[in-house]
Amino acid sequence: MKPDWDELGEKYESSKKVLIGDCDCTGPCKATCERMGVEGYPTIKYFNPPDTAGETYEGGRTLKELKKFAKTLGPGCTRATLDKCSAKQKEELQPFLDMADDALEAAIEADKTKLKEAQEAHDALMKRLQSEFQASEEKLKALKDDLQPQLKLMKAAAKPAAAAPTDAKDEM
Repeated sequence: MKPDWDELGEKYESSKKVLIGDCDCTGPCKATCERMGVEGYPTIKYFNPPDTAGETYEGGRTLKELKKFAKTLGPGCTRATLDKCSAKQKEELQPFLDMADDALEAAIEADKTKLKEAQEAHDALMKRLQSEFQASEEKLKALKDDLQPQLKLMKAAAKPAAAAPTDAKDEM
């Protein structure tokens, strides 16, 4: 992915609306990565003003897919940039524009809490399933190790299967 990422950065090097960069989370960028919630490699974060928290990109990692996504970047539809909004976007945004600031902040925090709780539940489930899978895999391996020698002996002792006649006719 790194060569494609570097080529994408070169393509947008002189762009006034898109900045492509990278950060080594094991080196000097470690604190930035922790602040941004980066936990694995490669993680791609994108920011559309006025967003400062960023969103994680989950799309394709080929140069073609990255270029296609990069074309969608830039200032988005926000309270401050309503001129960037389509009619449909304005319609979807309006109920939130009509909310009182404290109610909007409370709704944002409530949704963030729901997402965090769902992520924690998902992570716990994944950890439990991985543990169960590992235990099952170990049990299966032990059973195979225990039964393979006996199964081999039983197959060696079994009478050979009778060969089917090769010139049998299937007529009525």
